[in-house]
Amino acid sequence: MKQNKYDDPDFFDKYSQMARSIGGLDAAGEWHVLRTMLPSLKDKNVLDLGCGYGWHCRYAREQGARSVLGIDISEKMITRAKSFNEDAAITYREAAIEDIAFEPEQFDVAISSLALHYVEDFEGACRKIYDSLTPGGSLLLSMEHPVFTAIAAQDWHYSPDGERLHWPVDNYQDEGSRVARFLDADVVKYHRTVATIMNALIHAGFRITEVAEPGPSQEALAQYPEMKDENRRPIFLLLAAIK
Repeated sequence: MKQNKYDDPDFFDKYSQMARSIGGLDAAGEWHVLRTMLPSLKDKNVLDLGCGYGWHCRYAREQGARSVLGIDISEKMITRAKSFNEDAAITYREAAIEDIAFEPEQFDVAISSLALHYVEDFEGACRKIYDSLTPGGSLLLSMEHPVFTAIAAQDWHYSPDGERLHWPVDNYQDEGSRVARFLDADVVKYHRTVATIMNALIHAGFRITEVAEPGPSQEALAQYPEMKDENRRPIFLLLAAIK
């Protein structure tokens, strides 16, 4: 199932008001760790799957990437990304991750930020990414953590007076679709165990080199003290791998 909520005007408007949409990478809760996991991008041909506003595409060029291709299913996302700059070395293409088809060994680095938990055939996507990379090429992806996706509600368990008691985890081994509420809309996400995610990369041929489950940075906690509860359970799973 290919899902494109972002071309719904109301959904896109609400997404545009999120902190990461306004503040870019520095406002993304996982960026302080994700950027340390990136390989050198200088003179590299970079693929960004689920590029959204194109933040990672522009960062890659700032780091000296030779060329960048950003892929997103949403026409509105691609239009917004193009509006930010006219760098001839960045190309944006409207397409679903499920439909990608590239020449073998076309890219040196592939990045996917918070997009692959929307893709039903994760193993198939891993194989396509692997084939598109040069030998020794790098993949860096971030996903919603399986502890976060296990229950569709994606919310705390509260006391009668509204205190956050704990983050419930149930049906963890029951992999498959979850209909979650995000920005006041029903959104289909795919829950997989950590083992399934890592094994899909391994079976595709990747060698996993680093795993991270970042909480908020100290700077973020100082600016937003209410984020302290984000250290009580992981939201993000980050994986770096090499072909």
